[in-house]
Amino acid sequence: MESTRLISIVTPCYNEELNVEEVCRRVKEVFAALGRFRYEHLFIDNASTDGTQEILRRLASEDHNVKVILNSRNFGHIRSPFYGLLQARGDAAILFVADLQDPPSLIAEFLNRWEQGHKIVMGVKTRSKESPLMFAARGFYYRLVRRMAEVELTPNFYGFGLYDRQVLETLRRIPDPYPYFRGLISEVGFDPAKIEYTQPRRERGITKNNFYTLYDMAMLGITSHSKIPLRLAAMVGFLLAGISFVIGLSYMVAKLLFWNQFVLGVAPLVVGIFFIGSVQLCFIGILGEYVGAIHTQVLNRPLVIEKERINFDEDEGTE
Repeated sequence: MESTRLISIVTPCYNEELNVEEVCRRVKEVFAALGRFRYEHLFIDNASTDGTQEILRRLASEDHNVKVILNSRNFGHIRSPFYGLLQARGDAAILFVADLQDPPSLIAEFLNRWEQGHKIVMGVKTRSKESPLMFAARGFYYRLVRRMAEVELTPNFYGFGLYDRQVLETLRRIPDPYPYFRGLISEVGFDPAKIEYTQPRRERGITKNNFYTLYDMAMLGITSHSKIPLRLAAMVGFLLAGISFVIGLSYMVAKLLFWNQFVLGVAPLVVGIFFIGSVQLCFIGILGEYVGAIHTQVLNRPLVIEKERINFDEDEGTE
């Protein structure tokens, strides 16, 4: 029966004491209005250092639909959300971040598309009320990665969406200790429905992203789904070697023909050495990113180590 379908809302959080209670309230309102689904709201906390964990404990004690996973430490913005999604026990799961920049109103639209037969429903952020410069930079990155990737990536898709149980089962069989989730969704296939939305401005708290986390995500997207940077490095190396050979041969001929008149200055040598050295360092860095990705895969450490679970032993039928 339709009324027995269970929907899992998965909300990763870290130091979101100003938002988690409001997120919980809004999700509850959405399902109360829908009426035809049961739901669980799974919060996975990445070892918050503020009052987030205390609030989550209270919410779980007041509402058995609220389930909580507390991580033993901060496992980062890539591993923890993915792990939380894999713990979902519903017929479908919706990844919904804690900063309320994913509109709760889209949950109903996701479920409508799911009921129409779509295994994946993506929320595609086509506009944003955040920094125009950052939005433009993200757009440029996604266009770049999309051209390089071996699979079809969806621009402006950040993970906000609905995933059918069949998709979740497929993801559970992929042993990736550091997954690029947006790329994995493209890897598993299916024909996703896409719903466009405008991202609202963050109302409370501050973003936990910084240059390093954004760089980490950007490089993970490239190394996980493209070999083009490695091949580009090889091609540029051959090209520069050829150019260097021609220039060197030209200088030698000029010196032999005009021995007394032609004087090789220091400036071309210095510029050439610094240019070649910079290119080498750049490509060594690219190679290092791929080696680092291989190292992470070889270690095969667990996505997350849990410290505590709350409400997971409760009857799934509790409203």
